[in-house]
Amino acid sequence: MTRKVKFKMPHSYVIIFIMIVVAFIMGNVIDAGEFDRITDADGNTVVVPGSYHKIPNIGISLFQMFMGIQQGFVDGARIIFFVVFAYAFVYMIIKNGTFDAIVGFLLRSVGNRIEFIIPIGMLVFGILGSTIGLFEETYGLIPVFMAIASVIGYDAIVGSSIIYLGVAVGFASATINPFTIGIAQQVAGVKLFSGIEYRIVCFIVFITISILYVWRYAHKIKQDPTKSLLYGENIETVEMMSKDELVQIKFTLIHKISSLLFVITIGILMVGTIKYGWYINEISTLFIIMMIVIGLVSGFSPSKIAEYFIEASREMMFGALIIGLSYSIPVVMGKAKIIDTIVYSLASMLQNFHGMVSALGMLFVQNIINLFIPSGGGQALVTVPIMAPVGEMVGISRQLTILIYQFGDGYSNIFWPTSVFTMCGIMRMPINKWYRFVTPLFAIIFVVEIIMIIIGVLIGY
Repeated sequence: MTRKVKFKMPHSYVIIFIMIVVAFIMGNVIDAGEFDRITDADGNTVVVPGSYHKIPNIGISLFQMFMGIQQGFVDGARIIFFVVFAYAFVYMIIKNGTFDAIVGFLLRSVGNRIEFIIPIGMLVFGILGSTIGLFEETYGLIPVFMAIASVIGYDAIVGSSIIYLGVAVGFASATINPFTIGIAQQVAGVKLFSGIEYRIVCFIVFITISILYVWRYAHKIKQDPTKSLLYGENIETVEMMSKDELVQIKFTLIHKISSLLFVITIGILMVGTIKYGWYINEISTLFIIMMIVIGLVSGFSPSKIAEYFIEASREMMFGALIIGLSYSIPVVMGKAKIIDTIVYSLASMLQNFHGMVSALGMLFVQNIINLFIPSGGGQALVTVPIMAPVGEMVGISRQLTILIYQFGDGYSNIFWPTSVFTMCGIMRMPINKWYRFVTPLFAIIFVVEIIMIIIGVLIGY
């Protein structure tokens, strides 16, 4: 009798390593080339349109590929340690019981309407992503929301989606996001934050679609837990009490002070980001300081604070290593000097079309480019100087070109491996489980992107 061989999904690290090998192969097959780059008036390093030129093929050796893994960890160090510090800050609030008290308060307040945590949470994080460009700053909250969702009868996918999908869709539906729209409009010579009315409409459409998708999934597994994509999986989350125990918890003075400090921290973060241009380094520093402050307010000794910091770091290590591995993919392609070649080849194809067809082609191109240049700001500096004049040649306004860049850069972050690998590492979730959940949503969003761009062409946006 023939035995059926059941396919088993490889370990997440193995999947990422396969992607690194694919990048290695591409680096030895695709021609090397590069654009000239200059520094603009705002200090940004941007490409010079029409300056692409081939260079002698560099290729990449097997030894260099493995060296690229080491360099990926170095290049990703800021994000890796940012994740550790962000979670350590949150972990200190968990250990002093504040988060349990907050969840208990919410459960008492909303009663049977607990499902409203999904639209409210996603809308709040969506607005923060759309306006001040919040994204990485939420990483430390993901494990907490996963635990909260599990306690109230959902699963870790619902909890992580409240944060990840909420902020990712908001970031992509940028209204005044300084890291995408701000940079892109400056580079393209378009009035800063102009065209906001149509982007607000886009935000409302996409965040609504995302909320309804998550809400529908949550309702389904609430009715039947076996419908959960994680049913039978052992997903590690923050340890929390049962729902009945949480309801009984009362706020103590330490809980109130810690809650206030948490709000103050978020306030400082927002002011620093908006007014002073803070990013990873400054925000990491803020989290380190507030972690210590909350530890001392909680009555923890310096040694106990150190112990909790180590515990938090240990819990984030799986995700931290995935971030380093993920960063290795663009490093390997960068060593072979093929990224500019890919961008040039894709942009050149657009000149063969006109109007609406070219606009839709540009959307496909920007989505593909996001696989190779995952940074929103970095992608703007590379692609917008090229796409803006190409768009004008084929009858597309610079404003619409920026909207297309925004769509292509943003929404694919919930699907392309370069972002998903990082998030699955933080969530400690099998990559295939996330893809089973998010693929239909990504397909729906992509279709709606096409519709919104067609409307943009028709109204002369």
